[in-house]
Amino acid sequence: MSGHSHWAGIKHRKGINDAKKGQIFTKHGKLISIAAKNGGSGDPDSNFQLRLAIERARQDNMPKENIEKAIKRGTGEIKGQSEIQEIIYEGYGPGQVALLIKTATDNKNRALGEIRTILMKAGGKLVPAGSVSFLFNLVGGLEIAIEDEKKAPEMEMKIIEAGADDMERLENSFLAITGASELQRVKYLLEKNSLKIEGGGLIYLPRQKIQLNEKDQAAYEKLLEELDNQEDVQEIYDNL
Repeated sequence: MSGHSHWAGIKHRKGINDAKKGQIFTKHGKLISIAAKNGGSGDPDSNFQLRLAIERARQDNMPKENIEKAIKRGTGEIKGQSEIQEIIYEGYGPGQVALLIKTATDNKNRALGEIRTILMKAGGKLVPAGSVSFLFNLVGGLEIAIEDEKKAPEMEMKIIEAGADDMERLENSFLAITGASELQRVKYLLEKNSLKIEGGGLIYLPRQKIQLNEKDQAAYEKLLEELDNQEDVQEIYDNL
């Protein structure tokens, strides 16, 4: 979702004005609808992905009524609306940075056309499915807030004991990496140990990273902003 919190290759951008917040709520709503549909239930207690989607929406202060409406759309309780589909587009950006662009859309033609145009204007291109995805691994990711720096070493031990495969120190948090099937169990154990989870879900991590020169990096930052402003784009994964 949207801000510049570096989630080991994920680019997020946080909205700062009302218009941007409205766009973020729309993006959250789509993810909630997809989770409710794919999980076979509108009950977050029995649908883990839905619970994660709702938690992320609440962190951005999405109103309760918007969340409930998105759940009902996903479960089919609201009739007459187009189906929302999750599609991952693959491409290259400036400096041949590899991209996985995760979207949630009710209009595949619009999403495809607009994303292709954004990439082309930045000197990048879309590529066929499978051309980029092999450069990434699908894993679980949990961002854990460091509320007291003195407790950071103790937190690291708790993250290891909970079964995380790896972790990365971010500015004010840890990113715990888990197997995709272990995400729910590790999250439960971390919360049981009173650690604050700021975000979580299945993410794509690059198998190898590249570096961009200053010119390409500036062009890539601009591309990220353009992609993030496209209404269907949910998350952007790269190999930086």
